[in-house]
Amino acid sequence: MSSRLNVSLGQCSDRGLKEHNQDFHGALVPAEPLLSLKGVVLAMADGISTSTVSQVASETAVKSFLDDYYCTSDAWTVRNAAQRVLTATNSWLHAQTRRSEFLYDRDRGYVCTISALVIKAATAHLFHVGDTRVYRVHGNALEQLTRDHRLWASREQSCLSRALGMDEQLELDYQAVPIQPGDIFILATDGVYEHVDAGFMTRSIRDGGADLDAAARTIVEQARERGSPENLSIQILRIDSLPGHEGPDLQLQAEALPLPPMLEPRMHFDGYRILREVHASSRSHVFLALDEQSDTEVILKIPSIDLSTDPAYLERFLMEEWIARRLSSAQVLKAALPSRPRNYLYTVTEHVDGQTLAQWLVDHPRPDLETVRTIVEQIARGCGLSTAWR
Repeated sequence: MSSRLNVSLGQCSDRGLKEHNQDFHGALVPAEPLLSLKGVVLAMADGISTSTVSQVASETAVKSFLDDYYCTSDAWTVRNAAQRVLTATNSWLHAQTRRSEFLYDRDRGYVCTISALVIKAATAHLFHVGDTRVYRVHGNALEQLTRDHRLWASREQSCLSRALGMDEQLELDYQAVPIQPGDIFILATDGVYEHVDAGFMTRSIRDGGADLDAAARTIVEQARERGSPENLSIQILRIDSLPGHEGPDLQLQAEALPLPPMLEPRMHFDGYRILREVHASSRSHVFLALDEQSDTEVILKIPSIDLSTDPAYLERFLMEEWIARRLSSAQVLKAALPSRPRNYLYTVTEHVDGQTLAQWLVDHPRPDLETVRTIVEQIARGCGLSTAWR
């Protein structure tokens, strides 16, 4: 068995007979170590047809999921990480609608379906809300893994009962499915699955061989020929190989990662050499360390031993790094992207060499007014504020 995860992908999206394509899809197969730490991600969203801004919602949903999932803490479970990202996206979309002219008409707001698939180790993790579907191929048949969140008023009329951005609180379906090499998954919007039967899909995939993009195009073209009036989108994923059991244990989760030992200068720890302690408090300990792989200085932050049994504290501790990875600002420390698996619970950020304001005040007990103004203006710019002197 291969020592790493390998997949093949095929994708196609077409606006069909509509003026705009309100579907959006994406996939990401990262390099190591993210491939082992986070896995492969596919996501597909379908904006509601009654809204003129739902394509913004679907694009935001997919891009946010692909970007933000890989920024979450390595210690979080796949379920925890993905649900936090989708919950945050739901809150943003719902807030956009509330701030818009569609405040009292959610059917015209920033609303979309989303179905996401995370392949990590030997498990497929499914996240779903709406009526975009995820299937697994079984010979000439399709097994529908998701449930449509749709209310039917009649045989012809229906509406979504759940969607991303529809309500303030997100109710998300989740399931974990064991996988094997050769397994094939399909993500498709209603414009495809309502007009192409399972036999045609499976034959197109089988006849396309290694070219899954060609199979996806064939299926989309068939849906158009059969009169589909909707946008048409499909993704096809084939599992080519899975990590072998001889590989390192990369399934460590937040509750399983042990706290670091007491760190001291010159100590070697998880690929770092501890240089000195920078700060210590009742909530955390901060150290300057040398990354022995990249030969760069970084800051390690470890949680307080006194709070190690407090799950809420540990979640907030890990949340800091996730937020830092999502921000890009000269005034905010950058979180280090993982270069190897972590064996303990801690966070890593860049090291900015300098002097703290507290130490500067000790060294300059009677600063002149012009210097004080300069420092205050720098702090204000960093906080996005303006200053007005009198």
